[in-house]
Amino acid sequence: MLPGSHPDPSIVRVGDDYYLATSTFEWCPGVRLHHSRDLVHWEPLGGALTGPPALDLTGCPDSGGVWAPSLSHADGLFHLVYSNVSAYTGGFSDAPNHLVTAPTIHGPWSEAVPLHARGFDASLFHDGPDSWLINLVHDWRPGHGGSAGLEATRYDRTARALSGDPAPIDLPPGDGWIEGPNLYRVGDWYYLVTADGGTGYDHQVTVSRSRTLTGPYARDPGGPLITARHRPELPLQKAGHGSLVTTPAGESYLAYLVSRPLGRRGPCVLGRETALAPVTWTPDGWPRVPTGEPATEVAAPTSVWGGGTGPQDAPAPGTHVEDGFDHSTLGPQWSTLRRPAAPDWLSLTDRPSHLRIQGGRAPHSLVGPSLVAQRVTAPRCSFEATMECRPGGFQHLAGITAYYNTRNWHYLYVTADDEARPVLRTASSDRGVLTVDEAGGILLDGTLDGTARLDLGCDLDGGELRFRYDTGAGWRPLGGVADATVLSDEHAEDVQGGQVRAMGFTGAFVGLWVWDLAGRGRHADYDQATFTAEADPEGWQT
Repeated sequence: MLPGSHPDPSIVRVGDDYYLATSTFEWCPGVRLHHSRDLVHWEPLGGALTGPPALDLTGCPDSGGVWAPSLSHADGLFHLVYSNVSAYTGGFSDAPNHLVTAPTIHGPWSEAVPLHARGFDASLFHDGPDSWLINLVHDWRPGHGGSAGLEATRYDRTARALSGDPAPIDLPPGDGWIEGPNLYRVGDWYYLVTADGGTGYDHQVTVSRSRTLTGPYARDPGGPLITARHRPELPLQKAGHGSLVTTPAGESYLAYLVSRPLGRRGPCVLGRETALAPVTWTPDGWPRVPTGEPATEVAAPTSVWGGGTGPQDAPAPGTHVEDGFDHSTLGPQWSTLRRPAAPDWLSLTDRPSHLRIQGGRAPHSLVGPSLVAQRVTAPRCSFEATMECRPGGFQHLAGITAYYNTRNWHYLYVTADDEARPVLRTASSDRGVLTVDEAGGILLDGTLDGTARLDLGCDLDGGELRFRYDTGAGWRPLGGVADATVLSDEHAEDVQGGQVRAMGFTGAFVGLWVWDLAGRGRHADYDQATFTAEADPEGWQT
């Protein structure tokens, strides 16, 4: 449904409109939003959190930042709860939760209200005039398993503040951590939808219910609502972290995250994506997904095509998104790393029909990068850009990248050699180990005053990545075949001795990257950028 990095979906219907929010981690704008009228066709709306003070990602770790937003609607306002995670290693988590509201999904969003930092994956449940914040409680103490369960705290919508002390939710133990809680009321029952089994291949969505909000809850005797943990051959894996929505006709659907690995439970370069599943209800009041497993084709609502079965995403077999940078703001497909798109480093007006990017800090820095990128949405895709720059030395670099995080990326760039001549080279970082192909670089002849203008391209084909360039004589390859699995969630994750050193939550991006390691902000201009994704052979189109 939403290919590429769109994890932890939170879905809500307001009238005939559906809105969906997903995690964005260290990327700006924070909390990616989509809109649909039929649950089939989805329009990207960009992000809700455009920068400080609502969201400051300066210095946040890889796969930190915005975790598991919760989107809801009450009193004519959208309510958006989110965590801004600044630390998660060594058994600790620094995850303050905040709330913003808006009269429309387009804003304006209010000033952020601080809630608490006792845990993450917080969601708001509205029950008539009452509201409750539900969240996991993180336990840092060694030997305590990391989680102290779930809790509920009353939220006063008038005062825009939490009220009273949190109450523990009485829920039977699950498979691993119980995360991503979403609470619903159907008749006299409270239904608690949670994510169990971790975020990897044992992930699942489970349902419990109770007559009272804080429990005791009883788990669905039918088992998980959806999971792929016992079916490694399925094309969609890691099914979990779901939220429910009901159509005007009374049909229920589950929005949840999945991944598409390369091979049998192989690396997931695309990260965690959003899928949709129809939900029916048993006579004794339990929700059910057909087969209980993620499917590449699902039944659409009856208002769409008569409810027939179709692929998760209905548009054309592939996508082609071209940006000539002719507008005053970036399109919703773009994200920026750790800092919002602001005039102090980025401009669409300094040079008309160009994106000018001032060079940023070193690639391993958590402060001040200059990277404008978009999500990789298909196993086979290409990215091209026309760039002009005048590097002043080896500390100035500009080009395109296939990027996962500060430790894992591939880069095709123009820099200057020791004779101040523009050269084209490739570099890679694999778990922080840097390699630069200086011997295979190309001297860019025919430049004027050291200014280079050329087309740059990269092609992803499953686990392989190839760079290419064109100086006017047609496309030529550069750098050989690079390992695209370096850009996967699995490769980025680092757990040693049971202690988390790094998470891998974001999926791969492709984009425009400019460095100025001398700190003077030397710029590069991009005239055009095009992303093309081929259809997925498994049938889940992008």
